[in-house]
Amino acid sequence: MAALLKFADDQGFGGSKLSSLSLGQGQGPVAMQMIEKGLKEGTWVVLQNCHLAVSWMTTLEKLCEDLNPETTHPDFRLWLTSYPSPHFPVAVLQNGVKMTNEPPAGLRANIVRSYLSDPISDPEFFNSSKNMHAWKKLLYGLCFFHALVQERRKFGPLGWNIPYEFNETDLRISVRQLSMFLNEYEEVPFAAIKYLTGECNYGGRVTDDRDRRTLLSILDKFYCEDVIKNEDYKYDVSGVYFSPKDGDYESYIEYTKSLPLNPHPEIFGMHANADITKDQAQTRLLFDNILLTQSRSSKGGAKSNDEVISDVATDILAKLPLVFDTEAALRKYPTTYTQSMNTVLVQEMVRFNNLLVTVRASLINIQKAIKGLVVMSSELEEVANSLLKGRVPGMWMKKSYPSLKPLGSYVNDFLARLKFLQDWYDTGPPPVFWISGFYFTQAFLTGAQQNFARKYTIPIDLLGFDYQVLDDKKYEQPPEDGVYVNGLFVEGARWDRKTKLLAESHQKMLYDTIPTMWFIPIKKDEIPNRPSYVAPIYKTSERRGTLSTTGHSTNFVIAINVPSDKPQGHWIGRGVALLCQLDN
Repeated sequence: MAALLKFADDQGFGGSKLSSLSLGQGQGPVAMQMIEKGLKEGTWVVLQNCHLAVSWMTTLEKLCEDLNPETTHPDFRLWLTSYPSPHFPVAVLQNGVKMTNEPPAGLRANIVRSYLSDPISDPEFFNSSKNMHAWKKLLYGLCFFHALVQERRKFGPLGWNIPYEFNETDLRISVRQLSMFLNEYEEVPFAAIKYLTGECNYGGRVTDDRDRRTLLSILDKFYCEDVIKNEDYKYDVSGVYFSPKDGDYESYIEYTKSLPLNPHPEIFGMHANADITKDQAQTRLLFDNILLTQSRSSKGGAKSNDEVISDVATDILAKLPLVFDTEAALRKYPTTYTQSMNTVLVQEMVRFNNLLVTVRASLINIQKAIKGLVVMSSELEEVANSLLKGRVPGMWMKKSYPSLKPLGSYVNDFLARLKFLQDWYDTGPPPVFWISGFYFTQAFLTGAQQNFARKYTIPIDLLGFDYQVLDDKKYEQPPEDGVYVNGLFVEGARWDRKTKLLAESHQKMLYDTIPTMWFIPIKKDEIPNRPSYVAPIYKTSERRGTLSTTGHSTNFVIAINVPSDKPQGHWIGRGVALLCQLDN
């Protein structure tokens, strides 16, 4: 928007000759008045955020179709801004001049663009600081930070749980605030500029706590005293990236153009394996798009689509067990004061029954629909297409636990979870719980704390967990207090069995298994303070989730302390997290 305002001024359409409005509820009539005025007087009209006014888009489309050169002032221009949206009128797109405003691809190009944009490109602004040394060092660091947070998106969930749209507006306000603080204070107020840049300007877009932690950790590299006082300060261990010595405006652009075209993951704080993760995601996206264009006709001699779907449905149905008898489970494991896990078992059975019924019913109905015995509804057609492509049908996912697995792996995983609950029902609580097998993992963790709280008569809201990673061996007996759990994977690092600490991943090994862990309920104020990394546990590698009605994220489980001899920032940059399941 700032670039458009500047362009309008240059063309002589600034001030009263430009009207702008951010669309939203109730803004349609106001926009109509502005357009009618512009048509008569020849002014420019800017309507922002068209994607937020879906219901008004049909009116806009008709309005644009009715524009007549004979009754329209020759100076009139209608500018529309929008995020990509399926509701934006195609006719307006086809008849208008389209412009996209995206950050340049690559760290180097992104920094250069920041220096070529307003206000940094203004010589008077660039040379106006009272503390030129700190100004130039921190300004370059800020532009580098801006490029870094945008480029981290290409690493997917390793970079950010949610891909935020950081843009030039965030940089512009941060640059102006940096200039203002350096001019008003003799000492650089790092706490103030860190808070404004990290918590307000960029942090204002961040909705995930772990992403906020990552953002502030990255900013610490660029907004610190060493940047100003230490001439040999480097942004990463390779020594390639640093803030150049004080020079004129052009020298910073020249230095930036000398940086590597394809930056190593290390500058993002990542391990070299992150490039593999990024390439795999791009390949998966390519294949998904190819699948969309794939013909559905079958060659002679091959099975027809209906036969393939019917065979897959028959195969899955043959493997599905009967639904759990929750009443029998409630009799065998009644709700008691001393054993909360009984309630957890019955609740899990109810949840998995809902999914089991949906899966079985959809497979039976799809077979009937293929034979013409029932109508092929849009939902059943989606199930058929998913079975054909080896994907989990959307109808199942509405009732399912989060999973990114393909159809075959999903079914095997589902059957393993059902067997886990059946074995629990048959032989009693296991000595080691498969944490990945739960539908609602938080209920299991609360049950473990509740057993401890009732045993020692401690209020449950005073309790937390201490954690111990145990040896790789089979455990026959449960612990006295707390629970043994297994089934966790670590992404972005590995567990060193010798030192019993987090360590760097081996080359081309994207994940590592975590040995059995002991979750020990303990009072929060008694949790020992050991060198560790606070690692979040997620149900899937996607990491992002939505806030459910229980107040929990559909993906995030809990954050645990994992022993480490490296600073927190090291693993935060790596995007290290524990996962309950992999995607394969």
